[in-house]
This record gives sequence, C-alpha cells and structure tokens, in this order.
Amino acid sequence: MARELGVDYETLRNCVRTAEHAQAAPVPDGVSADERQELRELRKRVVELESEKDILRKAVIYLAK
Repeated sequence: MARELGVDYETLRNCVRTAEHAQAAPVPDGVSADERQELRELRKRVVELESEKDILRKAVIYLAK
C-alpha cells in the first residue's frame, strides 16, 4: 500500500497508528478535536484583545494628561 501511495512504509505506519490512536482515545469531557482547536484559537484571540485593551488604556491615560 505504501508503494502504491508513493510514501515510505514507516511514514504510512505512523499515520495509521496516529489515526487509530485518535479514534480509540476517549474524548475528554465530550470535547472534540475541532472544539479543542477552536478553544486554542479563542484563547489566543483573548490574549491579543487583552493586550490591545492595555495599550488603549495607556493611550487614554496619556492623552488625558
């Protein structure tokens, strides 16, 4: 199969093992992989927004003087 796909045997084996592991692993707290990815992205966005908020707060304080 690996030869037909044009990939190394070990690469294919690792991909299959990873896929089997992902399917067999229980989903913690009912959160899917897509939802975990979305949470990571949202947490990153929260950090960005908090940073922007701090910059704006400092600008308002500076301009109020």
